[in-house]
Amino acid sequence: MTKRINDLTSYSEDIGNIFSSIFFNFEALIMTHMFSNADHLDCLAPTSIVDSTHPDVVAFARSHSTGTTFLSKAVSLYYAVRDEIRYDAYDLDLTARGLSASRAIETRGGWCVSKAVLLAACCRALDIPAALGYADVKNHLSTERLRQAMGTDIFYWHGYTAIWLNDVWVKATPAFNVELCEKFRIRPLEFDGTSDSIYHSLDMDGRQHMEYLKYKGEYSDVPIEKIVEDFKELYPNFRDLKDKDFDQEVDDEVSL
Repeated sequence: MTKRINDLTSYSEDIGNIFSSIFFNFEALIMTHMFSNADHLDCLAPTSIVDSTHPDVVAFARSHSTGTTFLSKAVSLYYAVRDEIRYDAYDLDLTARGLSASRAIETRGGWCVSKAVLLAACCRALDIPAALGYADVKNHLSTERLRQAMGTDIFYWHGYTAIWLNDVWVKATPAFNVELCEKFRIRPLEFDGTSDSIYHSLDMDGRQHMEYLKYKGEYSDVPIEKIVEDFKELYPNFRDLKDKDFDQEVDDEVSL
């Protein structure tokens, strides 16, 4: 009798795992389907934000891309954007110019949205289709001051880049530069151009780092009006999120 119950329990768990797998694979299929049918020309064209024809963007893309294939070029661009453009959580200029790829190169800094824009623009500059993806995430390793200013540990409209490589859309997240990862004891996020690169759920000490709560889709340009609208509603102290020294804030917190 006990064996029968154990068999049924095991069977029930197997069925649950199968349905769970089907659900997540179906969700992934929907996301892939949306973009497998997308107009790739939309994901190659410059915009005022994804300003892939700007001379500084073209120069950055050409000087940091290596190899002869789209895949090798995209991978090398990922690492250039990740590590040469520092992450700054307070760089929240929600204007077309403020989010543009050329501005990120000019200031050598940006947050997840503007760094994703830069990677997309660099890819487009080299004729690699690239789109902008967004998700709501819970970040457990933000600074205390940042969480207080936001009033939450949920980061709405977290940005990544979707790149068309070998006939599939692959997610790449170039937000956190390697020095910042070392300070927070987070494994730097790698990208090989063949599989999605999103944040590890745990840091190097086994603490929870990031949870993806909701994917919001992928776009050929930044849905800036919707982002501004949501930030005003979801971050009432939005003005407190600007013009602070994030690097110093991180140094102060990790030294405690």
